[in-house]
Amino acid sequence: MTKLSIIYYSSYGTAHQMATRLARTAESQGAEVRLRRVRETAPDEVVQSVEGWAAHAASVADQPVAEPEDLAWADAVIMGSGTRYGHVTSQLQSFIDTLGPLWQEGRLADKVYSAFTSSQTLHGGQETTLLAMITTFAHFGGIIVPPGYTDQVKFNDGNPYGVGVVTGAGGVDDAANDALDHMVTRVLTIAQRLES
Repeated sequence: MTKLSIIYYSSYGTAHQMATRLARTAESQGAEVRLRRVRETAPDEVVQSVEGWAAHAASVADQPVAEPEDLAWADAVIMGSGTRYGHVTSQLQSFIDTLGPLWQEGRLADKVYSAFTSSQTLHGGQETTLLAMITTFAHFGGIIVPPGYTDQVKFNDGNPYGVGVVTGAGGVDDAANDALDHMVTRVLTIAQRLES
């Protein structure tokens, strides 16, 4: 049974919705899944000042928070983050910054990695955000498994680096769900090949 950790940060819920879809699909294929949100690092007064942000934070408050051990445990890892100026959110970056001890021990290497993101606009930094995560995975010594153009669904969503959605244009629609399903299936398939 492949062990998959899905580690994500979500301000308004899009990345949470994407991560939940990935987890459901992976579990239906027999994977053991840890779905973990990244701890909120923004000051509470800032979060509470934005209605959608505050509502999402309250809705996931009782869900498990990502810890470095969730990566050490996994055979495969999918990370997700909204875009912030063409890069990952500070919350996800703060989590990544806690992984130094595992990296030094070599415990992040030789795992399968992939990524997803969302932005409010079509050219809102999705590709650079995915490439930033891919760069991190390379530093880990990870086995990077992008979806590429390995299925027709990728020609529909047009993103070979991972899965990205535009929150202002329908968000996680059927095309996005198809792309998420394809990506997690590909991740699990490659992870299983490496295990044999």
